[in-house]
Amino acid sequence: MPGDSVKVAVRVRPFNQREKNANSKCIISMSGKSTTITNPANGETKTFGFDHSYWSHDGFNENEDGVYEQTSNHYADQRKVFGDLGQGVLDNAWQGYNAALFAYGQTGSGKSYSMIGYGPNKGIVPITCGELFKAIGKNDEDKKQLQVTFSMLEIYNEQVRDLLSKQTQRGGLKVRQHPKMGFYVDGLKQVAVRNYGQIEHLMDQGTVNRTTASTNMNATSSRSHMVITIRFKQVFINEIGESTTKTSEINLVDLAGSERADSTGATGDRLKEGSAINQSLSTLGNVISALADLAMGKKKVLVPYRDSVLTKLLQSALGGNSRTIMIAALSPAAINYDETLGTLRYADRAKKIQNKAVINESPTDRLIRELKEENARLLAQISKAGGGLATGKSEALERLLEENERQMRDTQLSWEQKLEEAKQEWEKSHMMIPQSDTEWNKYPYIENINEDPQLSGVIKHCLHPGQYVIGKAGNKGVTIELRGLGIQGQHAVVCNTDERLTIKPAIQAAKILVNGAFITEETQLKHCDRIVLGSSSLFLYVGFPSHRKTPDNLDKYDYNFFQTELAEVSGLSEGMLMSPRDGGSLSYDTSAALRVFQEYIDLLPKIEEANAMSQEMKKGVKFEPEVKNLASHDSIGRDLEKSVIVKVTNEDTKQVWIWPKPKFINRKFLIEDLYMKWSEGDSIDIGQSQDPFWDPPEDIFLGSCHIWLQSLAYCMAVDEQLEMHSYHGKEEAMIQAKIMPCDSKGRLLSDEALVLDPSDLLGKRLDFVIIVDHCMGVKWVRENSKRGVYCGFHFYECQDLIRSKTVHSSNNPKFNFRKHFTIEKVAPDFLNYVQTHAIVLELWGTQCSSAASTSPKKLDVEQEADIDALKFQLEQQLDEFESLKAASVKLKKENFKLRQHVDKLKGALQLAKSRPRSAPDKREGKDNSRDPIIHRVAAIHEVGGGSQESLKSVSSDTGVTLRHSTNSPLNGGSLDVEIAKGLKVFFRDVRGAQKKLQSLRDLGSSAQLNSDNGSLKEAFQSQQTLIKETEEKLSTCVVALKETMTTVIKRKRQEAGE
Repeated sequence: MPGDSVKVAVRVRPFNQREKNANSKCIISMSGKSTTITNPANGETKTFGFDHSYWSHDGFNENEDGVYEQTSNHYADQRKVFGDLGQGVLDNAWQGYNAALFAYGQTGSGKSYSMIGYGPNKGIVPITCGELFKAIGKNDEDKKQLQVTFSMLEIYNEQVRDLLSKQTQRGGLKVRQHPKMGFYVDGLKQVAVRNYGQIEHLMDQGTVNRTTASTNMNATSSRSHMVITIRFKQVFINEIGESTTKTSEINLVDLAGSERADSTGATGDRLKEGSAINQSLSTLGNVISALADLAMGKKKVLVPYRDSVLTKLLQSALGGNSRTIMIAALSPAAINYDETLGTLRYADRAKKIQNKAVINESPTDRLIRELKEENARLLAQISKAGGGLATGKSEALERLLEENERQMRDTQLSWEQKLEEAKQEWEKSHMMIPQSDTEWNKYPYIENINEDPQLSGVIKHCLHPGQYVIGKAGNKGVTIELRGLGIQGQHAVVCNTDERLTIKPAIQAAKILVNGAFITEETQLKHCDRIVLGSSSLFLYVGFPSHRKTPDNLDKYDYNFFQTELAEVSGLSEGMLMSPRDGGSLSYDTSAALRVFQEYIDLLPKIEEANAMSQEMKKGVKFEPEVKNLASHDSIGRDLEKSVIVKVTNEDTKQVWIWPKPKFINRKFLIEDLYMKWSEGDSIDIGQSQDPFWDPPEDIFLGSCHIWLQSLAYCMAVDEQLEMHSYHGKEEAMIQAKIMPCDSKGRLLSDEALVLDPSDLLGKRLDFVIIVDHCMGVKWVRENSKRGVYCGFHFYECQDLIRSKTVHSSNNPKFNFRKHFTIEKVAPDFLNYVQTHAIVLELWGTQCSSAASTSPKKLDVEQEADIDALKFQLEQQLDEFESLKAASVKLKKENFKLRQHVDKLKGALQLAKSRPRSAPDKREGKDNSRDPIIHRVAAIHEVGGGSQESLKSVSSDTGVTLRHSTNSPLNGGSLDVEIAKGLKVFFRDVRGAQKKLQSLRDLGSSAQLNSDNGSLKEAFQSQQTLIKETEEKLSTCVVALKETMTTVIKRKRQEAGE
């Protein structure tokens, strides 16, 4: 390996099944040592250069043995990666250098595949170990002894766990510092091995222990770091006859998923720096950045090795005595663009780090002598100080003395003795004989499914004929022990009788899902059924041999399959999130929907874990995933980007919070910290300000509606009763809103102010008021009467939210909101705004503090006052019930008259549209002179056709009169005027009908506001729906006539101009 800089390689994996199903596009390309990433949103590219760029995305086939074979020279297989990276590690070990290889990347990017491999496609770690023992086997020097020891540990939540030991120490193993050795793990088991087969057995043991630990709570592999250390010693006689030891320490590190490092994702969270789970990976990033700054010549840079357990143990690998290789695993899918770009930048910084590797060779006798001298010095310090040393310093000296004595024993003990000790310990700790393969081929069984494919299928439970009780470890009567979140003492009962296997909950509180659906009674299992026990214990059921198929393709039932199934059963699928956008491409929509669906699926198990921890600690907080649709806030009505949020509800105080995904993930880390303390028996009595389950009260978005402003361009009033919809499209309330043209003093304008061409408003002053009268049926307040609501909106260039007052304790709040707007001179951009935009009227909910909402009532007098108020309210409702009866009868009569009038209006409008410009149609002996509306429309047509007869005064039930002088010339200019006057009269008449409809609807609204009687209220609502539909049809006719007549006027103007 030339030089001592860190060697960096990147490798891109194939698409996973979910990405294939969504037709994902690859955003990574490679040429030589260069890697290019393309932004799927805008096509922008960024190129990075590394020591190696491995293309493993395509160009291969899987043979019958499951080995991936190269079909293109571009493809890099496992052997290619080992030849470039792993072989260098081995060469360094033989020379006596320390070596390190660590894999970095987001969860699911292929880190573990490169490091460990999968099935017959072995990764760097097993190939390196195998090649090491091959070389050892070729050693024919009698005076040269080659020794290999193996250790395997896991770091989770800043705690170290020995994966080769079944015993777990509370708080984990301690990391100590030796003056010469640096940081080491105190008490970590180092097993002497004689061949690669023993290493395979040890790795299997470590994997089982790691899998068991991951189901113990929620420490899945994506949140923990695994470090395998191989110590390789060469003991030989040098040229001068001294016994010499050449030592190499090889650290092989599989890091946690890199997306966990983004603590800044929880921007705005008051507790964003509190989690220890994130600490190691965040500190590793800081260490790499600091070392890169040092390599670039920056002075006075502090490298924060001591800030985390991981960086302490990797100190020699990063900037110290080691030759280091980093492999960055990349996802090719567009939905992972941000994470993949972050990984590339991370790797680009790492390649700047400079190490100072030296050969670790020294005479064996000198090593023993130096250790004895140091022990004597430590003993002298302890005895000289007596009781004068502080307790902490005295303990540190004693630990150093113990470590030195251990090293002396290790150095003086013969290698054969070490191997024999390892053999005896192995036999002692593995008395249980594993079930043979014939058992799995003879009986049904369940096998675990883990987020890390390396840990799936590690734990199997064979189900012989009989009954089994699945439950929490240590409980009486349990035959299959689990330690996962949400597992009850006795959780499930499984019965195997007559080639029929069933499962049922052992108690009512036990949560069991089969194929994504909850079960509450005995259910028969079928081959390949998916089982979820508690919140995070996933199992695949492999049925009786007679029920199995060839091939079964069990590999498809992986962790992603489980989570996708759970999401679809909960009601969310990719198709639900795909909707075409204005100006957008289908592929972009698909990519956006897939990204949201992926985020939702990723969040589901975390939600389940958080709910289980809340339940066990009796916090009373419930977490629910939701999809936020930004279209609810868009004034143009586009289908905008969606994102995943979490609704948090305190079921005791009824407080609600909405957390974005990064904030929830950060809080979940803090909840896990708290849960670990609680599970170890520590006190979790913390202040409210430090409680990850709590936040100060915040306003909650309830729903919104769109009020289109196009009518304002014609100076027409808008009076609407609209449904307020939540992000899910569910109705949250009804709201009454108006947009009314007015004069400078706020007085509403009559229909005479109608404008036929919006361009006529340019350069003129425009005044209007926006009125929000009231809201009805607010579910937010129904759930908790102490809550409040307010409405608000943004308009044109106003950046701040224009909002109403807050109304408390009413699910039919009266806002009485009125806002006067003045546009001094209407500009083209404002005119375009009102013709293309809507006001997004938003409804927000307020809530009182938890202290106020949970405080007990102090006086019985207050309770009596509440009862008296309820009695008074009930009496009022009974009185109003009688008046509602009378109003109902009146409504029916008015509705009948209104229908007759509307039918007459429809006939008039149809006749007006079908009549030619000539004289009125009097065929078939029809006399339309009695209908005032038809008379007016006919008169307009007569004027348009050039008739010289005068139109006499005509009256209608609206009291409007139209007069036209017989002496008026019917040239182009006067024609426009007369048509416009005629149209105004028509609109005025129709407006009268609309006002009657409005008064009828207002009567129904007041009835709703003043009563909560069920059946009568429903009848009124039905009446209102019918009235609303009638009004909408009538308005459509008006708009159609307006457009027709406007076209006529414009055409006449053009003809006049010619």
